[in-house]
Amino acid sequence: MKTDQQLQHDVLAELEWEPSVDATQVGVSVVDGIVTLTGSVKNFADKWGIEHAAQQVDGVHSLAIGIDVMLPGMHERSDADIARAAENVLKWMTYAAPDRIKVKVEKGWITLTGGLDAEHQRQAAQSAVRHLMGVTGVSDQMTTSGRAQFDLGPLPNAELAPNSSSGMVKQGIVEALNRRAKTSTESIAVEVDGHHITLRGRVNSWAERELVKRSAWATSGVTQVTDHMTMHI
Repeated sequence: MKTDQQLQHDVLAELEWEPSVDATQVGVSVVDGIVTLTGSVKNFADKWGIEHAAQQVDGVHSLAIGIDVMLPGMHERSDADIARAAENVLKWMTYAAPDRIKVKVEKGWITLTGGLDAEHQRQAAQSAVRHLMGVTGVSDQMTTSGRAQFDLGPLPNAELAPNSSSGMVKQGIVEALNRRAKTSTESIAVEVDGHHITLRGRVNSWAERELVKRSAWATSGVTQVTDHMTMHI
């Protein structure tokens, strides 16, 4: 297990190495294994990128965010301008289903609502608006039905084959982790109830946790994934 000093050093090194974000005004402190990020950035995309980069560092299990988005004057936009830009960029997405997404903007903070067919559409919508000039935050209140265009049908009914349903889902997760040279998934338990998947057990990092959840969402017919996993300390 890393010491607080080692963890701080690794997070700082990761932020310095990551070329897509400007973390020059961000400080990193670690107390009892809890990483705290403080300071300010010039746009929401940098804030999101910094959080994501810190989560990729081995040993980071708890993260506290105290980063403010301080838009330079030249980057400030009215809420109407941001809403219009968000609607336009969503229309250009090939699979974001813009006709089903509603956009609300308050003080630069975008809230997305609506019902989509699949998790990848939700992620695409978030990514599309995250990098818009003037955005200070993004709230995702969208829902998914699990009826993706590539859907091969709903998950098998739990009464018909509950064990095979869970086994199929976990096998997909295992294969995804193996393709990315991740560690063993023996400690991960998968529960299937209709279209709802619950994940339990232990993972070794934020990156591994996200990969397991993405693999679960990628299963045909899934409409909800509940994460009860914990990370090794």
